Amino acid sequence: MTSTLSDCARCPFAASERLCRTPGGKAPAFCPTRDLKQLTDTSLEIYKQDKYAEFARQASIQEAEAYADRELGYERVRPAKTRIEEIAEFARKMNFQRLGLAFCVGLRREAKAVAELYSNQNFEVVSVICKAGCLDKNLIGLDDEQKITPHQPETMCNPVNQALILNHSNTDLNILLGLCVGHDSIFLKEAQAPCTILAVKDRVLGHNPLAAVYNINSYYRSLKKN
Repeated sequence: MTSTLSDCARCPFAASERLCRTPGGKAPAFCPTRDLKQLTDTSLEIYKQDKYAEFARQASIQEAEAYADRELGYERVRPAKTRIEEIAEFARKMNFQRLGLAFCVGLRREAKAVAELYSNQNFEVVSVICKAGCLDKNLIGLDDEQKITPHQPETMCNPVNQALILNHSNTDLNILLGLCVGHDSIFLKEAQAPCTILAVKDRVLGHNPLAAVYNINSYYRSLKKN
């Protein structure tokens, strides 16, 4: 096995020329497609397992169906479906009926709209807010000075409880909406059903974190400094 770490984000070749896209294509020194073929072979065996086979097949079908004008060739395709639509379509492909919605209190209005949207599409929606359980932050070791409002009772975000509640409800697919950095990681570790992300939290950018990336050479150039 190669000692060079994969670094696909820094691949210098055009997407159409890369070995990962075109057999016999170009590969930089850190190319996992060339150097870690045994892992690729292992991944294919995993996809053949019952728990992934149909899931992976339907996910790829959904990916293709999210584009219009495919008959015109790759350079002419255009996006045709929003993520909120795709989640519903994929759930139907998988015959999922009960959707879990784990959301942040700061996105409670959005959560209500999402829950109603999916309910109107004949899904059963089980929703759980991040503050469910009403445990104070002191219980996980925070000092009063470390709270958002110091020296006041403050309910912790409880992604473990959110996951346990949705596990208890036997959800088919869980949807994350705006959980905090780190809290989302805990939820994903503890949830039993497969999960997908509708939106992530970015308090500054209206939950559109890529805006900072798109402006990395202008308004957010300071992010490039140590």
